[in-house]
Amino acid sequence: MNSKKKSVSDFVTVGIGELLWDEYPGGRQIGGAPSNFAYQCQNLGAEAYVVSTVGVDDAGRDLLEELHRKEVNRSFISIDHRHPTGSVSVLLDSDGVPGYMIHEHVAWDFLTESDSLHELATRADAVCFGTLAQRSPSSRKSIQSFLSATHPECLRIFDINLRQHYYDLNLIEESLRVANVLKLNEEELAVVSKMFGWSGEVHALLKTLAEAYSLEVIALTMAERGCIIRTHDQTVQQDGAIQEHVRDTVGAGDCFSAALTIGLLQETSLEGVAAKANQLASYVCTQAGGMPDMP
Repeated sequence: MNSKKKSVSDFVTVGIGELLWDEYPGGRQIGGAPSNFAYQCQNLGAEAYVVSTVGVDDAGRDLLEELHRKEVNRSFISIDHRHPTGSVSVLLDSDGVPGYMIHEHVAWDFLTESDSLHELATRADAVCFGTLAQRSPSSRKSIQSFLSATHPECLRIFDINLRQHYYDLNLIEESLRVANVLKLNEEELAVVSKMFGWSGEVHALLKTLAEAYSLEVIALTMAERGCIIRTHDQTVQQDGAIQEHVRDTVGAGDCFSAALTIGLLQETSLEGVAAKANQLASYVCTQAGGMPDMP
């Protein structure tokens, strides 16, 4: 972990990947897992950046305006003149759990490298990335290049976010090798374990993952049952924070990842990290969309 003592505002955090509109039957909400992550890191007091791409269209301009309203830094959001701004059709079930139809060949599929991005990578204390934005060769290359430019103590958080068919074993393995922190949920653990041909109970699977890919931290989210956070020498299991009314679960995992990241950077106790991450993720479940205004 990062041994250099800093205040929260000194930490540079990055969410790299998709920035898009989540299109609900009743309207749209700004979203994209790494963008949600950066927004929540900012809410927690860190210096935060979204690295993504939007199109030259009304949807792209509206996204940039919404980020401006939320006071999220837009310096590393590039403009693509050939492809439309990304969007996802979202349907919620009776428990508020989303189903996604993610549209292809959109601006964030064509994230490009630059000298300024390389410089940001060298300054980053934490960067969060997933599988979805790596579905295209262009963005995959740019994301991997960004990660390789980070300093050794940077937290490289692989928030796996398995969506539809946009992942395979090679992509997951490549991402695990460059990550030092892994965050996933129970369904994703089951999918990954099956792909690797592993079996066993949850703690044994987390141990196998950690040892196979030299992961310093693994966080497993378990919805209302809370989470498990595992390091080399400690494992904490924390009950979830109960909310009477769940509006939707969009963005809850991204909020958890942000709280986990800030807690690790601050060298907070694992118990404290787990409690705060559960609490904030639970609050997001009571709000609409992945970037709700936070109290």
